[in-house]
Amino acid sequence: MSRESMEFDVVIVGAGPAGLSAACRLMQQAQANGLELSVCLVEKGSEVGAHILSGAVIETRALDELFPDWRERDTPLHTRVKEDKIFMLTSDQGAIQLPEAIAPNSMRNQGNYIASLGNVCRWLAGQAEQLGVEIFPGFAAAEILYHPDGSVRGIATGDMGIAANGEHKDGYTQGIELHAKYTLFTEGSRGHLGKQLIARYRLDQDRDPQHYGLGIKELWDIDPARHEPGLVVHGTGWPLGGDSSGGFFLYHDEHNQVVVGLIVDLNYRNPYLSPFDEFQRLKHHPVLARYLQGGKRVAYGARAITKGGFNALPKMTMPGALLLGCDAGTLNFAKIKGTHTAMKSGMLAADTLVQALARGDKGGGELTGYTQAFKESWLYDELYHSRNFGPALHKFGPWLGGAFNYLEQNWLAGRLSFTLHDSRQDHQSLKPAGECSPIHYPKPDGKLSFDKLSSVFLSNTLHEEDQPCHLQLTDPDIPISQNLPRYAEPAQRYCPAGVYEVVEETTGPRFQINAANCVHCKTCDIKDPAQNITWVVPEGGGGPNYPNM
Repeated sequence: MSRESMEFDVVIVGAGPAGLSAACRLMQQAQANGLELSVCLVEKGSEVGAHILSGAVIETRALDELFPDWRERDTPLHTRVKEDKIFMLTSDQGAIQLPEAIAPNSMRNQGNYIASLGNVCRWLAGQAEQLGVEIFPGFAAAEILYHPDGSVRGIATGDMGIAANGEHKDGYTQGIELHAKYTLFTEGSRGHLGKQLIARYRLDQDRDPQHYGLGIKELWDIDPARHEPGLVVHGTGWPLGGDSSGGFFLYHDEHNQVVVGLIVDLNYRNPYLSPFDEFQRLKHHPVLARYLQGGKRVAYGARAITKGGFNALPKMTMPGALLLGCDAGTLNFAKIKGTHTAMKSGMLAADTLVQALARGDKGGGELTGYTQAFKESWLYDELYHSRNFGPALHKFGPWLGGAFNYLEQNWLAGRLSFTLHDSRQDHQSLKPAGECSPIHYPKPDGKLSFDKLSSVFLSNTLHEEDQPCHLQLTDPDIPISQNLPRYAEPAQRYCPAGVYEVVEETTGPRFQINAANCVHCKTCDIKDPAQNITWVVPEGGGGPNYPNM
């Protein structure tokens, strides 16, 4: 049975900062050039912002360009950064605060804003709809459509009402094809369609492998006496160390709330490491506990972060489509910021598209003008001058790597004549379990530290129970036959939502997938050592429902 279809000039996949900025800019530029454009944006979350998770300290450079009068538009940017503090944690009690004079310039945030990126995206969606963009939340882009010549034709949304056994349930609804002259893929980190495009068009040829971190975040209501609006705290060191790296953050937002989180680089080597449990014990360190004690945790979430930077950026153009924002990897890891860079990539795409359509472009071609616009933009310069930041930390560690980055960022402005590279993929980094020591994590106290299931509850994650599993195993035997004996099956620890378990039965161990717990972080798709797990979209509207995250 053929699917219904709808025709648009542009289809955008994903209502994050890249997709929404592209949508707004498209309509602004179309109006300025006397064009009538039909623009459709699909979002798999139940509403715009439901799946958005970021720190977030937001640099407004792109927003200043997109809406110069944003301050008069009731934007959710209220808390301006007043102070930065950077710590090296030396033990579970020890810490060294770095003097501001030796902090990398990229880590200085005065003038930026602490905000909920989910709320920023909700605001951007309102602006886009006022400009005439059609936004469809709750519709997951499940399939890429192609013309016979191999160019991208658009996407198809997923079917609704399919049972786990593949049969149609009452209320079954077939997905719809959305055809476009051009399609913009802005799904965020490790987008499942973006991953297919990179492989099909070999967009990552001659690039460094992409690298990722897992960001885990909580929102807390704290004692007003402990609240310092505008304070930004960053740090690294304990509890990570040795073969693992990453960093933590704690931001004081408005209304006596703080956001606290840990980013764990997914190139860690010990398969017994649990990023979730590392974060739980981190909160007991005095640097963080001084703010959290007596407070109440009100939200939890986790999401992969694309952090390979300039060296790992894929080609972003292909026939009929563009790959943008964190789907491509435009985050500036030196700043730990990706909102302004994602927004700028979407705005550059919109400018390129309007110029092409104004010339009578019928679609399906390769928008090579985007590549030139990107190279001439401040986005390119910013990413290029930060290209060594991540590789330096991976190669030299937090102390020597930090010293290297201080020298390059503060004294040389990223203009060293050579480029450091990080050529090992994250999933290749695990050592066999027999070469590593198990990590024994303390039991959560229910005050500062918590278990996975109570955390998932706070993420408001909801999936239709009777549907096909969206965590697909290429070979169902590998978790028990290969990953368990060699790596002690790390999925049961790297997942921050308790999705994967090894269940002992009389017939032997069994690999269990609790797909209803999934917060859509994509860590399994990235870190599985056999690359045996593929994350695909569940029914539209499923997953977390993040408030103010």
